[in-house]
Amino acid sequence: MNFLAHIFLSGNNDDLKIGNYIGDFVKGNQLNDFSKQIRNGIVLHRKIDLFTDTHPTVLKSKIRLRPKYRHYSPVIVDMYYDHFLAANWRDYSNVELKQFTTDFYSLAWSKSEALPGKVVNLLTHMSSTDWLYNYKETEGLDRALKGLSRRTQFKSGMENAVKDLEENYDSFLTEFRAFFPELIKHCKV
Repeated sequence: MNFLAHIFLSGNNDDLKIGNYIGDFVKGNQLNDFSKQIRNGIVLHRKIDLFTDTHPTVLKSKIRLRPKYRHYSPVIVDMYYDHFLAANWRDYSNVELKQFTTDFYSLAWSKSEALPGKVVNLLTHMSSTDWLYNYKETEGLDRALKGLSRRTQFKSGMENAVKDLEENYDSFLTEFRAFFPELIKHCKV
């Protein structure tokens, strides 16, 4: 799962949201640099990633993309699934998506001193373009994938991934809808 899902799956705990948001940027013993609740968010991030990366339904989505995108297929599927979460937000939350994203950016900026430098740079771009909200439209997802493609070390092809989403939209959506409730349940255990 990508940023929107990680933040959403943190519930109403602000420090858990921050930890879950920065999880990919905290390595090894850096975990000890954070408060207990932020550490819990980082641990939750890792729990979400492990569950997602090994789930058979998610693997079906990745396998569909693997011939074209190889080792970038998991990243693309994570972003597709964030798109589906945003596009179907009302199925999962009583808070409007725009309010949720605005509140999260405010929270993240209020905690910016606790964020790793790379995350602050990411947050600057993410909040200025309302990246999380704009995931709900394929155009917003396309911009995010193109931006990510420009930053990959090797040719990824991610700049073309929205076309594959559009061609197989129903299949990916069905897989997301089968998977996401299981992930929500897994996070509450």
